[in-house]
Amino acid sequence: MSRFTFSPISPSASFAPVRFPETASQTAGPYVHIGLAPKQAGFDIFENNFGPVLVSPQTRGERIAIEGRVFDGSGSLVRDVLVEIWQANAEGKYAHPGDVQDRPLDPAFRGWGRACANFDTGAFRFETIKPGRAVGAGGVPQAPHVCLALFARGINAGLHTRLYFGDEAEANQGDPVLTGIEWAVRRQTLIAQRSERAGAIVYSLDIRLQDTPDGGRETVFFDI
Repeated sequence: MSRFTFSPISPSASFAPVRFPETASQTAGPYVHIGLAPKQAGFDIFENNFGPVLVSPQTRGERIAIEGRVFDGSGSLVRDVLVEIWQANAEGKYAHPGDVQDRPLDPAFRGWGRACANFDTGAFRFETIKPGRAVGAGGVPQAPHVCLALFARGINAGLHTRLYFGDEAEANQGDPVLTGIEWAVRRQTLIAQRSERAGAIVYSLDIRLQDTPDGGRETVFFDI
């Protein structure tokens, strides 16, 4: 058996404070693509690459595309940003055990995707379906929305935000998260606008990490 000796400390004893240096930290980039999206970085090493196409011919729901760009505080494009999205299916049900709504899952829809900005244009794009209205806390229905997470150099932790749909004005007015944002002008930073291009429905939303010189307002981000 081991024995430990305890020696009482005199009340008059004094000690010099011990200082511990802070552990060095790094941002998510510039190597985020090599680890999370190696194919875009020129490394075809995964049998299955996580990509921006969330749908297959069997997926139920209205086909849409989501496009956008990310700007820094100087108004410059962030061309190396990586964006992840997750969303409910067309019935408003998430493919996650934490979603206990009595709604059907879609086996052909995982509800999660990853896209990198184009190194030349700075634009990212997802092919997905328009989500249904999931029920939030207290049984309150939420407006259709998509959750986004951003990773890039200069960002110490992933930034989380939401995309709402501009043609869902009535649902947006009753969404508990969106209406919880105090200023209406700030809510607009989360509203994607609908257009049609070559027969496809496209929702566009630019994301701003800070207010920009051209008058663009910083996107609302959430603590998660």
